[in-house]
Amino acid sequence: MSKDILIGIDAGTSVIKAVAFQLDGTRAGIATRRNSYTTLPGGGVEQDMQRTWADTASVLADLVKEVPNLSSRVIGIGVTGQGDGTWLIDDAGDPVHDGWLWLDARAADEAAQIASGPGKDTIYQATGTGVNVCQMRSHLKWMQTHAPDLLDRAATAFHCKDWLHFKLTNVRATDPTEGVFTFGDFRTRDYSGAVLEALGLEKQRHLLPPILDGSAQTHPLSAEASAATGLPEGLPVSLGYVDIACTGLGAGLYDPQVQAGVSVLGSTGAHLRFVRDVAGVTLNPERTGYTLAMPGGALAQFQTNMAATLNIDWMLGLAADMMRAQGIEPARDAILAGLDAQVMAAPAGAAMYHPYISAAGERGPFTDTSARASFTGLDATTSWGGMMRAVFESLALATRDCYAAMGPMPAEVRLSGGGARSTALRQMLAAALGVPVRTVAQEEAGAAGAVMIAGIALGVFEDAQAATEAWISPLLQAPEPPDAALADTFETLFEAYTTTRAALSPVWAAQAQMREKLT
Repeated sequence: MSKDILIGIDAGTSVIKAVAFQLDGTRAGIATRRNSYTTLPGGGVEQDMQRTWADTASVLADLVKEVPNLSSRVIGIGVTGQGDGTWLIDDAGDPVHDGWLWLDARAADEAAQIASGPGKDTIYQATGTGVNVCQMRSHLKWMQTHAPDLLDRAATAFHCKDWLHFKLTNVRATDPTEGVFTFGDFRTRDYSGAVLEALGLEKQRHLLPPILDGSAQTHPLSAEASAATGLPEGLPVSLGYVDIACTGLGAGLYDPQVQAGVSVLGSTGAHLRFVRDVAGVTLNPERTGYTLAMPGGALAQFQTNMAATLNIDWMLGLAADMMRAQGIEPARDAILAGLDAQVMAAPAGAAMYHPYISAAGERGPFTDTSARASFTGLDATTSWGGMMRAVFESLALATRDCYAAMGPMPAEVRLSGGGARSTALRQMLAAALGVPVRTVAQEEAGAAGAVMIAGIALGVFEDAQAATEAWISPLLQAPEPPDAALADTFETLFEAYTTTRAALSPVWAAQAQMREKLT
């Protein structure tokens, strides 16, 4: 039996997946399990680390059952997972506590202190990454003050994928994305003493595991993991990059010729710009976004919106509530069926909407936990269709806002996520960005990216460009160029959008104070 399968693990916030790919990139099988986490008073969001490993082992075992002769056909495993957060283990390799997720907001004060403190420029200039409440550096600062016992008992600080890689191989490591953008220097791809000093975390340096590049090195599957999964002991395991970097790879970001961008439009929005080398990195005055290491010395710059299609879901939910009030049970598919046509038929700029519907505020391309969604510019002629169009326009404008903070606009932008299925939204994105957009027919981009990284280490692909040409280029749909008239419209809209956004900042602060008094 020939070896012709690579397995990708993608441990997301909602779902843990194990995906089997044939060597031509075709999906041979998938197994999934719903994830779970606990929300605590004070902003804590935690996940049972042992359960996360048990669920991952279970989906691998399920995949073994689904794909014929998988154990004898598999070449290797690549693993990725949700980013940021803090997963502590002790000397024996056992969890010190439940893992803290990227959703955990209890370190808001610590993040604000870092972001405004004397070391803020040192941190940003080295990491190329803004300070967010969800990051390990913010979490460790919180623990220093509020839970020093956790740090006293900890031997290693992991992220989600690092924990799973450890359970698969018994190797303590992190990857060049999360290790560097949290505590390092993107120019050297290593930890930075100056950053740790600026953070006041020098005493926690021993918690940081070695940085391991999964595109260059693998480790064997342990006997314990083999018994738990049904996969052969000694199978090579690659520690992939953070999930958004892997998703970028799986959606066609790695294209030095085109200098592409990737936008993932799901509940949240993620926007990545490919950068050939460190000289091409653009740092912004707001000190926001992430700079991610990519294979072969390349990088990606990354900005994220806390809410993307969540805004559309919210509007549709309001419509559904109104229908129920009239005794009509709404059919979501029926509402969606005519939505694109209704949106495009409405006049442009009938209202202005800012899509900060997340209760966590916004972090791309600016950071403000008090930011909230709002309609402005309404009058008695504004229709429901006009308001819905304003929501669609806002997602395109927010995307442009993010790319504008990352330097030159990519030559084209590749789209992934549920929002990419909307014709109206694709047309607006092309017009707002002023470049062609195209979708990628890869449903499991994160797992595919992890497998591509593993495939480079295992010699299946010569490099990331070869992996992209083999697996992603055939899945790229035809480019959709921007409509010239609509592009002119979005030039006008964008000026008003950014002006209004700047004006709203003190309004958000006043409303945050109001909410605090009313609770």
